Amino acid sequence: MKIKPFVIHLARATQRRAQVQQLLNRLGPDSQIVDAVDGAALSKAELAAAYQPNLHAPRYPFALRPGEIGCFLSHRNVWETFLASDAEAALILEDDVELNEDFDAALWLAQRHVDEIGYIQLQTRTCDGDVIDRQGGYALIRPQITPLRTSGQLVSRIAAKQLLDATDPFDRPVDTFLQMHWYTGLHLGVVTPACLIDRTAETGGSTIGVSKPLLEKLQREWKRTSYRARVKRHSKSNN
Repeated sequence: MKIKPFVIHLARATQRRAQVQQLLNRLGPDSQIVDAVDGAALSKAELAAAYQPNLHAPRYPFALRPGEIGCFLSHRNVWETFLASDAEAALILEDDVELNEDFDAALWLAQRHVDEIGYIQLQTRTCDGDVIDRQGGYALIRPQITPLRTSGQLVSRIAAKQLLDATDPFDRPVDTFLQMHWYTGLHLGVVTPACLIDRTAETGGSTIGVSKPLLEKLQREWKRTSYRARVKRHSKSNN
């Protein structure tokens, strides 16, 4: 199987350049940087064309920030770039991760099943779910509720096309959208334990998040808890 590695990198995130170069060195000469979309630089018209609230159930309770819109558009860009190549699968990494020493075993496990599953997460944390297969110290699982984060993933051509068609426009962040297998038709697999190391703190912090007042944090936490309960109900009823 021909796998094309992509690293999503925001040009103004200069503190991450050394991390990006380390990834490219490890991934080999066929690896490619895909420029992340800077949500802060998008016009109101561009933001409105990409993001339209309340498209799907359960309703996402927050308005997306420009950085979240840019993040989703960045993943759409890499899906499009992948489909324009002759690769059979795309290894997509964000620019704030490091590969474990035994990452190749995790990738080999994901590669064996990417055609049947379509989209397999390569996570920065350990997850639980029904075991599909094993390789070395890793297991490929299918969790009832897809974990959040898009740090790393192996994606098939069919899955990339499905996701592009389903996200023009979109109404929530990319990782929460990927939880909705009842809508996308893609119930994601996950390689566990973690095969990636989160280097966000060491590379200048998040390029999306912003600090909020305490009251707003409390209100968001209540809404987030309620939303996650609804996602859990949808996941259970659509297994």
